[in-house]
Amino acid sequence: MIKRYDVLCVGSATLDNFLTTDCSLKSVKLGDKVLVKKIEKHSGGGATNSAAALSKLGLKVKLLSKLGNDHDAEFILRELKQYNLKNVCLHPSKHNTDFSTIISCPHKDRDRIIYVHKGASRDLSVNDFKKSQLKAKWIYLASLMGKSFQTGKEIAQHAKKKKIKLLFNPSLYLAKKGKKYLKLVLEATTLLVLNKKEAQVLLGTKTNSYKELLMGLYELGPETIVISNGRKMTYAFHDDNFYSILPTDIKVIHTAGAGDAFTSGLLAGMIKKYSFEDALKLGVANSLSVIQHVGTKNKLLNEREAKLMMKKYRLKVVKHAF
Repeated sequence: MIKRYDVLCVGSATLDNFLTTDCSLKSVKLGDKVLVKKIEKHSGGGATNSAAALSKLGLKVKLLSKLGNDHDAEFILRELKQYNLKNVCLHPSKHNTDFSTIISCPHKDRDRIIYVHKGASRDLSVNDFKKSQLKAKWIYLASLMGKSFQTGKEIAQHAKKKKIKLLFNPSLYLAKKGKKYLKLVLEATTLLVLNKKEAQVLLGTKTNSYKELLMGLYELGPETIVISNGRKMTYAFHDDNFYSILPTDIKVIHTAGAGDAFTSGLLAGMIKKYSFEDALKLGVANSLSVIQHVGTKNKLLNEREAKLMMKKYRLKVVKHAF
């Protein structure tokens, strides 16, 4: 009998190559040759980032992610062992493991350009796992494309049928598909986390009203909605209340992985029965740590470290009545 665990993370696994330059990205023109100062290699992707963060915070986690049969997959699996994570996907893909190149100039732009190749992650099918592997308290559904998204829809419907709570964290390219395309997943979603641009695109609106965005998404089925906006205010709707939290302004080294760290911290807090306010704080604390380092998992916090950071930065959540 398979033991029930806290979270199954479903999504992509990527080999991330971080290139750091002293040249401002805004000044680069077509045909320029740019000197790279530093290169780092880390595992990434929505499934591995969230699984590592949740495991670090003390939860029992597995992941379901399609990898290629290549050296990049071997590198990713070695990193996952450091977080005591097992990939329950039964078969390798005939395509290459997902690959990304992330170019940044942290001292000038505080931003980055990411080039992503989606290969194996588009190839997840219902034959790649046993239904028994879906037995978890929560399923964390990160962004999937192509055939894999159809599999994601079936997983979401299974979660709804079996009363498994579902977190859905769509990317911009998935949000662009629109609410009709995402309908079956949204109707099965317990917790929806996305950024402001994704929320606007998904709803097909240009409104800047967070209340309108939150309520528009709530009408599509999710019970709890959280909308982030980088270093600006994050807003949420939960149990008939609106919430807002402003991240502390700190020195940013790299922003890749910040969203996954926040979402995983938030979910960990909810699973551990934190108040919703403290769950939001836990998410923000985890993301604040990650953006001070290069790599989407570097440096994820354990629960004790997260609580210390919540206290250190005096994170404050404002609760607004409905």
